[in-house]
Amino acid sequence: MRYAMAAAKPGGSEVIRKIELGDMAPAAGEVLIRHEAIGINFLDIYIRNGLYPWPVETDHVLGSEGAGIIEAVGDGVSGLAVGDRVGYTLANGAYATHRVIDAGYVVKLPDNVSSELAASIMLKGLTVAYLIHDSFKVEAGHTVLFHAAAGGVGLIAGQWLNALGATVIGTAGGAEKCALAKANGYHHVIDYTSTDFEAEVMRLTDGKGVDVTYDSVGNDTMARSLTSTRRHGTIIAFGQSSGAYLDFKISDLAKGSYKLSRPTLFHFVGERDWLEANSAKLFTAVTDGTVDISINQKFPLADVAKAHDALTGRATTGSTILTV
Repeated sequence: MRYAMAAAKPGGSEVIRKIELGDMAPAAGEVLIRHEAIGINFLDIYIRNGLYPWPVETDHVLGSEGAGIIEAVGDGVSGLAVGDRVGYTLANGAYATHRVIDAGYVVKLPDNVSSELAASIMLKGLTVAYLIHDSFKVEAGHTVLFHAAAGGVGLIAGQWLNALGATVIGTAGGAEKCALAKANGYHHVIDYTSTDFEAEVMRLTDGKGVDVTYDSVGNDTMARSLTSTRRHGTIIAFGQSSGAYLDFKISDLAKGSYKLSRPTLFHFVGERDWLEANSAKLFTAVTDGTVDISINQKFPLADVAKAHDALTGRATTGSTILTV
C-alpha cells in the first residue's frame, strides 16, 4: 500500500497519522519517486508544531529530504529516466512511500552513494555547503563557533570546516555528545550544560572572539553568540531549536559592528546550477573521506512520531532516517 505520514493541524507528535495514497502520476516537469529512505530534521518539527507557516491542505505531509528510485517521468523532463537512483531536498512532502516532485530539485546519485546515505545528507549536507561557502566563505586560518556540534548538521560541518583549515569550536550538551563532536573535526568542544560557552570562547581566542558563529539554536544562545564573535565578525542564524530569539534589536549589532544573516536552504537549492555544483561537492566530500556520515538512528516510516520525540528530546546524535 502506498501511504504517507501526515498531520491535520499543527501540534505535538501525536497529530501525525497514516493516510493512504491513491494513484500518482507526474505532470510535465515532474518525476514520481519510490522512496527507499527519508531524512528527519528539526525543520520538519518546526513546521509540524506551527512555528513555520502551515499549508492550507488538511492532511499535510511533512518531511524535507529523501532518496529512492524514479518510477515515472513527466513530459519535458531531461537528464532523468525511469530506474534512476536520485535524491532531493524540498520542504514538505517527503514522509511517504512515493512522491511526485518537480524534477528541478532532483539529482542523480553516484553509484557509491546509497539511498540511506543520500537521505541523511541532502538537506544537512547542502545546508553546510551554503553555510561555509556562501553565507560566509570560510578559509584556512578562520576561527569558527558552531552550535549543536553533535547534531546531523554539526557533525558534517565540523569535518568539512576542519578540512578547510579553520579552527573549529563547537558546543554540545553532555560529555557523550562533546566526545562525538571532538571525534568529528572540532578542535575544542564546550559542554554548554556545565560551562559558559561565551567565557570559554573568549578564553580560547585570547579575548578576541571568533570570525564567524553559526547558530541554529536560537533563544538559548543568540545573545551570547553575538558577544562571542569578534568585532566586525559575522553571525549566521539558520535555525531555532530552542525557540525563536525575540529580544534582538538592530542596535545590538553596533556592539561589535557585527554582520548578521538569516539564510534559507531552499533559496539555494531552487537554483539549478547551485544545486548541481554543490551536490557534486557534497557527494565527493562523503566518498573521498573528507566527511564521514554517522546515521545513528533509524525508524520505520510509520514510526515517524517516535523519531520526532527522540529528536526534540535531544536523544539523538548525528543523522536520523526513516526506512521505507
